[in-house]
Amino acid sequence: MEKAEFIWHSGKFVPWDEAQVHVLTHGLHYGTGVFEGVRCYDGEQGPAIFRHADHLKRLDESARMYYLDIPFSAEEIGEATRELIRKNGLRDCYIRPLAFRGYGEMGLYAKSAPVEMIIAVWPWGAYLGEDGKNHGIRAKVSSWRRVSGAGLIPHAKASGQYLNSILAKTESANAGYEEAILLDDRGCVCEGSGENIFVVRDGKVSTPPQAASILDGITRKSVMRILEDRGFPVVERDIARSELYTADEVFMCGTAAEIVPVREIDDHPLGEPGEVTKMAQARFEDAIYGRAPEYAEWLDLVGEPSKVTG
Repeated sequence: MEKAEFIWHSGKFVPWDEAQVHVLTHGLHYGTGVFEGVRCYDGEQGPAIFRHADHLKRLDESARMYYLDIPFSAEEIGEATRELIRKNGLRDCYIRPLAFRGYGEMGLYAKSAPVEMIIAVWPWGAYLGEDGKNHGIRAKVSSWRRVSGAGLIPHAKASGQYLNSILAKTESANAGYEEAILLDDRGCVCEGSGENIFVVRDGKVSTPPQAASILDGITRKSVMRILEDRGFPVVERDIARSELYTADEVFMCGTAAEIVPVREIDDHPLGEPGEVTKMAQARFEDAIYGRAPEYAEWLDLVGEPSKVTG
């Protein structure tokens, strides 16, 4: 990880190496935290955070679902994020806001443990590699199923739930694949370890529905809008595992991964990225870099960095 100079911690800008928490922090022991993955791109109008308001809304919704009262408003978090990017002299970066139950009380019901909030920003390239973005990745259907809505809240982007994704990601990496695909508890296709998934066949695009225990991805919503604007309406439906092997195209998307083609699943070749995938990638890049006026509302301009770099 490439360090930045400052991290924002509960209202204060602190040096990167001094952003610390107590070892008895509740979230460290029980995973009681919610977070977001956001990106800032250096586009046509300067640095801009992609769909910032939507990410902050989902952060608030995740927190409310897990009974965490974030002590800062979305407006305060938004301005702190913009200032943090400027203060670190960054133009292009990944953004990690995290709200978690802190030090003060142990045990499963610890309402008196304070909720703390941090925001970190740092340079981060393509999550699954530039070659993966250009030529596609190899994926494996994991033996681990996605956490069920009967036991946790898949729609919340909650810290502890990502143990599920870590198991799947580790299994796939150990087997020599770049990514995992998880099925839901019914055996239907759900999502990747950190991405939503789309399947293209005979010119029709499908993606798993909300009821399939997916995270309601913000990049997913963006892709659906882009595809529909280009004449490819997306059907949200249950997808059988076997459909992955017979698809014309499969691609995954998420804030960290952006849009990544899948060229092989469980050793079944799908080939080089297809036309629908490449079109979605191109239009998405136009959107994030401010080259598509119709998606201008997705960009939250940061302003010029206040730190001189170089």
